[in-house]
Amino acid sequence: MARVQTNDAVEQTSADLSAQLETLKADVAALTSTLADYGRAQKEQIGATAEETYEAAKKKGAETAQHARKQARDAYAGAEQAVRANPAASVGIAAGVGFLVGLLTARR
Repeated sequence: MARVQTNDAVEQTSADLSAQLETLKADVAALTSTLADYGRAQKEQIGATAEETYEAAKKKGAETAQHARKQARDAYAGAEQAVRANPAASVGIAAGVGFLVGLLTARR
């Protein structure tokens, strides 16, 4: 009779263990699914943030380029006015700069 109770206890323990393993498998599957969903959400959020950063940098770059073009046009117009106002001085300055560049390149 003791043997029958032992077999019943072993079968009960085995059944409990199997049930616990099934519950553990289900929990691990649910956790895996949750982590996958979290990863997808993080990927989407990072992608959106990267897109916003790219668009902001693109806009800032375009504004900076436009500002640089305006400054270059203004500088060119100022230089042109200076040359028209003092053509002899402009030719003298250009000759002096050319002479200095020639001296620096001839020493090499």
